[in-house]
Amino acid sequence: MNRVVVTGMGPVTPIGVGTLDFHEGQLKGHSGVGPIRRFDASDYPVRIAAEVDVPVDRWLDTKEQRRMDRYAQLAVIAAEIAIEESGLIPDREDRTRIGTLVGSGIGGMETWEAQSRVAAERHPLRISPFFIPMMISNMAASRIAMRFGFMGPSSTVVTACTTGAEAIGSAYRMLQFGEADVMVAGGSEAIITPMGIGSFSVMRALSTRNDDPIRASRPFSKDRDGFVLGEGSAVVLLETLEHAKTRGAHIHGELIGFGRSADAYHM
Repeated sequence: MNRVVVTGMGPVTPIGVGTLDFHEGQLKGHSGVGPIRRFDASDYPVRIAAEVDVPVDRWLDTKEQRRMDRYAQLAVIAAEIAIEESGLIPDREDRTRIGTLVGSGIGGMETWEAQSRVAAERHPLRISPFFIPMMISNMAASRIAMRFGFMGPSSTVVTACTTGAEAIGSAYRMLQFGEADVMVAGGSEAIITPMGIGSFSVMRALSTRNDDPIRASRPFSKDRDGFVLGEGSAVVLLETLEHAKTRGAHIHGELIGFGRSADAYHM
């Protein structure tokens, strides 16, 4: 089986966009959590979240933004950063040997909510013709594939909080068994929306430390009171070791194993 290496990384996170800013945010201990700005959450029990501050216009024009849910926008930006960081030049590659596997636990919730309002207040036939293509969870991988002309395997996984890791592991397997030479893999999520915050609030799953957002995420504290909802995307460029060496790529590390299981106990 092929050996698999990491040659590019593309983080789009609440504490930094791009590898340098993200790493700097980690070193400085930035939290990324603050008051919700994406909608008016003043009458919600939870008014904090970890939002991504990213200049979307830098990567996507207005037309592209209108046709992509936010989760797909963040994924495309993350892929662009990862590909650039890897030094891969798509025009010099066999694009039929490059695939995309980017997952999302929920997909286009922002689009779903907006178009549901249109259907309820006006008529279902007044919803956008891009509703389905913007909402479904595989559109992050598809948008990345179309943007760069990658014609290898294009797929997605949906496994809740393990989605990104599952996507990277599945892409690793594809490369091991020779289904592609390069895979763009990772995850993306953007559900800081009225229903996203509302649904986790009624489950009593979120922290209500609205007056202390920086210290709200404290999973290992005896005083913890829930998690903090965040958004973002992280994409890595994986290659077979042979392909990476052939093009003289800088190798960040090697993937040497992947496993998955379930406790089959509780949702």
